[in-house]
Amino acid sequence: MLTKILIANRGEIACRVIRTARKLGYRTVAVYSQADANAPHVALADEAVCIGPAAASESYLKVDALLDAARRTGANAIHPGYGFLSENAGFAQACADAGITFIGPSPEAIRVMGDKAGAKKEMIKAGVPTAPGYLGADQNDETLIAEAKRLGYPLLVKAVSGGGGRGMRLVHQDSELTQAITSARREAQSAFGDGTLMLERLVENGRHIEIQVFADAHGNAVYIGERDCTAQRRRQKVIEESPSPVVSPALRKAMGDSAVLAAKAIKYQGAGTIEYIVDQELNYYFLEMNTRLQVEHPVTEMVSGFDLVEWQLRVADGQPLPVSQEQITYTGHAIEARLYAEDPYSGFAPQTGPIAWWRPAAALYDGVRIDDGIREGGEVSPHYDPMVAKLIVHGRDRADAIRRLIATLDDAPLLGLKNNARFLRDLVDHGRFRAGTMTTTLIDQWQLDGETLLNKPQVPEDAWLLAAALFAARQNGGTPPTRNLRADSVTAYDLPLVHEGTRRTLRTRPDAHGVVHVQPSPTAPAQALRLIDPGTEARGGLVRFELDGVQRKVLAVQLGAELHIVIDAATFVFTEASPWPDQNAAQDPSRALAPVAGTVAQVLVKPGDTVAEGQQLLSIEAMKMEMWLTAQAAGTVKAVHAQVGDQVQAKALLIDIELIETNKD
Repeated sequence: MLTKILIANRGEIACRVIRTARKLGYRTVAVYSQADANAPHVALADEAVCIGPAAASESYLKVDALLDAARRTGANAIHPGYGFLSENAGFAQACADAGITFIGPSPEAIRVMGDKAGAKKEMIKAGVPTAPGYLGADQNDETLIAEAKRLGYPLLVKAVSGGGGRGMRLVHQDSELTQAITSARREAQSAFGDGTLMLERLVENGRHIEIQVFADAHGNAVYIGERDCTAQRRRQKVIEESPSPVVSPALRKAMGDSAVLAAKAIKYQGAGTIEYIVDQELNYYFLEMNTRLQVEHPVTEMVSGFDLVEWQLRVADGQPLPVSQEQITYTGHAIEARLYAEDPYSGFAPQTGPIAWWRPAAALYDGVRIDDGIREGGEVSPHYDPMVAKLIVHGRDRADAIRRLIATLDDAPLLGLKNNARFLRDLVDHGRFRAGTMTTTLIDQWQLDGETLLNKPQVPEDAWLLAAALFAARQNGGTPPTRNLRADSVTAYDLPLVHEGTRRTLRTRPDAHGVVHVQPSPTAPAQALRLIDPGTEARGGLVRFELDGVQRKVLAVQLGAELHIVIDAATFVFTEASPWPDQNAAQDPSRALAPVAGTVAQVLVKPGDTVAEGQQLLSIEAMKMEMWLTAQAAGTVKAVHAQVGDQVQAKALLIDIELIETNKD
């Protein structure tokens, strides 16, 4: 009988599990690394135990530390969440050996399905369709290269362990293969402790559709509809929805029945997901089984009305499933967007730093749910996954859900560090997404083709005008000017503003009627902007203003010297220009700086090496991603200031390059 539950995870999933456990009357224990001492999940739980340093390998992945935390607090059950040790058979076995209930499947079920190659072999035996591939034990590079050439391109190099797109590389031609094998193996070893790889022929223009299954200890098993996770970038999910826009009731039943048979074949218990790749003719092929709760489980909850974490806890407590297959119905349409701390307009580079503004309650209307594990005033570190929140909406139909998701992204901005909110908004509003014709590789192809979706949004002219008016108001005591006692020639002044390196001088003049007249350039006419409400932080940062006879509301927050204006989920940051030149404004190609904070994974050059423009110099692992630093110009390496394993900060000097002078004649 469960009494107290330890959540062996962090972030939004830890908060998610704690809330349901509390609803059912269970006491909870949070665990945290030193970097997470002030994280929301720590404060939300009844008890909390520090389990080690920031690195996941020294904290969230330490089985002994987790079991010791359970012993010290009297927790007799552990919920692993997802990621970390959630699909680690050794951890599940260690829990059983310690007399602790592992809230998930048996160690044997995890072991069978955790080995993607082994699981695929089992599915082949059972007659489940699978894509061609290589599943052999021989892991020599020469063998993998030979098998890849036999299969043909494009193909996937995949880690046999783990999930979440980690240890997975898409290869289009021979020249990419060796690097893909090396990179996938290293990432898999780092993330899962197992660098074993498999190869799989890519189903081109396919869709990623998965089935949620659930089984208990009494022989009952059901499927709870499908989730379409086709919108992916680098094999990692970005948007998920249920139901799929291409799945018919007949296809849903066929895929669901196969998923239940697969679960029963390994005597599965708890929540699991069978993932399929579906081709253009709607033929489906088994990819893998995730033996845990999925990141995207909320969309299933929204359309089914079930709390899947509650089901997990009840099944782990020995209770039967609450419904039969015939009793499961679906209502409406749900979509989930993953909010990442990354810059979509700079190669999706991970971002770290303080969270200056995060107030999701402003977006919570009927049919809207936001799962997060961050708080305003906290910090996003380089040690963990860059996903910081999930925005989930439910609508009467798909169009309804898309509209609500766009509004939610507009109303719940994250300020202080770059993120993918505007990219998500543009994606769900894109014609291909609206038409339901996405493929798993389309976003990656867009990135190669220069699709406008991946262009940084331009600053609207209204944002410049509003910024000038708000800076002028701040110089008048932070409130809209109400009267003017001086002549226009005295009160009008030039206001230099900067947005991401672009500098403009706008002439501003408050008048006697609470209006700021803003002239955007010397040749343009002045425009009258009336600040009805300047949007102080106490009022939630919403500014009301009138321009061209139309009143509008936007979020405009002053954070130190920066003014953040949010329009259509895009954040534009303005500052008053300094009279002094910025010494760091121009990038020096002779100084190779760390693109992000993280751990040096590879160093490919040494002093004396000649490098060409665009050549890879070293890689940094941050937020479970590998980022490459490349030469910005041709030259000779003078010095290398980092080695493999070093922890580096963003913008740290890593390599000095003596540039090769070019003949300008």
